[in-house]
Parts: sequence; C-alpha cells; structure tokens
Amino acid sequence: MTNTTLSVFLALALMACDRTSPGATPKADSPAMAAAPSTTRASLGLDKRTPLPLTEMMATHQKQEMRDHLRVVQEITTALGKDDFDAIATSAARIAWSEKQAMMCGHMGAGAPGFAAMGEQFHHTADRIVEAAKQRDRAGVATALGATLETCVGCHDQYRQDIVDNEAFSKLGGAMNHMPMHGK
Repeated sequence: MTNTTLSVFLALALMACDRTSPGATPKADSPAMAAAPSTTRASLGLDKRTPLPLTEMMATHQKQEMRDHLRVVQEITTALGKDDFDAIATSAARIAWSEKQAMMCGHMGAGAPGFAAMGEQFHHTADRIVEAAKQRDRAGVATALGATLETCVGCHDQYRQDIVDNEAFSKLGGAMNHMPMHGK
C-alpha cells in the first residue's frame, strides 16, 4: 500500500471507531477527522469551504507566499514592540498592494469567484500598515495589522486549496503561463 492509501485507510478505520451508533457519520471535530488527510475531509463533504482550484506547483507557491506573509506579520509585531517604525514600513511593504500582487491574486483565484478580490483587499490592508508606520502611529499600525489579520482569517475560513491538473485549471479560466511572481 502507498502512504496515501494507508493514511486514508487508517483515517476511515479511526472514523469507524469514533461512531456512536451504526451508520452515524463522524463528527467534523473528532480525533479521527483531525488525523484524516485534508483531501479525505473534503471528499467526505466535511470541509465546507470554497475550493480554490490550483495546480500542484501553484499550491506549493501559494503556501510559500503564505508562510512569507506570516513572517512579515511576525516582523511587524516584533518591530512594533520596539517602536521601530522604519522596520515596520519595510516589512509591510513586502505584502502591500502592487500591480504584480494584483496579477498574482487574479491568476491564483481564476477558478474561485471572490478569491482575487479578497487577496487584493489583504494587500490594501498592508498599505495602511505602511502609512501608519510612516506617521509613527503605534495605534494606527496595530489597528491596520488587526485588519490585515482579519482578512487572513476570513480568507482561510472561506477557501481551501483544491489540487487540479493543468488542463482542469485552464478550463476554469486560468492561464498556465509562468508569469513572474513578486519579481522573482
């Protein structure tokens, strides 16, 4: 058996042990479902978030970007504790709105209505962090950072990655050209 097959089998076996009566469906917050791969939870209909169709390469790139966004938030928080407004502005500028950011949001969200707009909203909230930092406004930075994090949580609450092949992504309106991402 492959690791994926074994994981699915074990998750399904754990779900069967978690049932209180024959035919009962596992609870979404049960230990069995927590151990199940996300693809299993989605295929069982337990993950009600909107699928965000991405190729494997795009999904990997998006996860790298999300980790960098989190790093930026950490840098901003650390700098805010030291009243280092120059560092706050520099870090926040990495996630602020730009034409390249907008292009990437549109590309990544080609198959999920509303995703691109939510992504652009996120980047615009970072603009407010930069502006507050330039004014050396501690409360303004904290408020703008709160709005940025609220957008993060809202997006993760609403969307989940759904891995598709290149052909399926293209049919959803996504172009498979390899556009430059963030100047990389």
